[in-house]
Amino acid sequence: MTTTRSCRDWPARRHIAQPKRYLRDIGVEVGAAEVAATVGEQARAGNGWVKLVGDWIDRGVGDLAPAWDADTMTAAVRAAHAAGVRAAVHTFSESAVEIMVRAGVDSVEHGTGLSVDLVDEMARRGTALVPTMINIETFGGIAEQARARFPGYADHMIALRDRFPEVVRAAYEAGVPIYVGTDAGGGIDHGLAAEEMLLLHERAGMSTLDVLAAASWRGREWLGFPGLVEGGLADLVVYPTDPRADLGVVRTPGRIVLRGRVVR
Repeated sequence: MTTTRSCRDWPARRHIAQPKRYLRDIGVEVGAAEVAATVGEQARAGNGWVKLVGDWIDRGVGDLAPAWDADTMTAAVRAAHAAGVRAAVHTFSESAVEIMVRAGVDSVEHGTGLSVDLVDEMARRGTALVPTMINIETFGGIAEQARARFPGYADHMIALRDRFPEVVRAAYEAGVPIYVGTDAGGGIDHGLAAEEMLLLHERAGMSTLDVLAAASWRGREWLGFPGLVEGGLADLVVYPTDPRADLGVVRTPGRIVLRGRVVR
């Protein structure tokens, strides 16, 4: 099976976030008045994408809240499209994901706050979902660390975690394009795509073939990479048995080839 490329090969450059409302030193932190211009800067520096941090904990209210007002977030998506790139959004909350889906964002990362209505809207628009289910499973630990100071936030994170498999299942059944990602590099180790694939199959009900496609040929096509064609990138994974018959074999690849070089 062919593989998707890593975020290091297809970067969106730096995330765009509200000041003091994201992981330190990762995002470009700007106020509302600077968001659209910053989108343009990141579009010019990147490789076809910009990524916005749509929400994070707001310590003033003690819970998740949108990073900026709805007009600013909508204008950010428009600025990305005007610059000829696609826009992705990190979002956990109900309010931020609604703003961004209706604004026409191209990809929702996480999307724990999605509703049935928004799932249908995503399907209508062709908006992609990268659920990062392996990341959402860490919400319990995040909640307990925050509970003493922000009990409402803690309860909210637990509720989002518990309902998420059904959210992803609803998106899948509605026809939303779903792709494999783990959010690795922060609190999640690299190399766990196989575990994400199994979660999508076992907990969200995606078929084996659709999970394989989401992790490989369909994901490559979405990102603009060619498949196994003449002149394309020679990236492939070989398994000892057919993963269509036993998806668990994705944990134990027999051979990995990257850009024509055997790496395992």
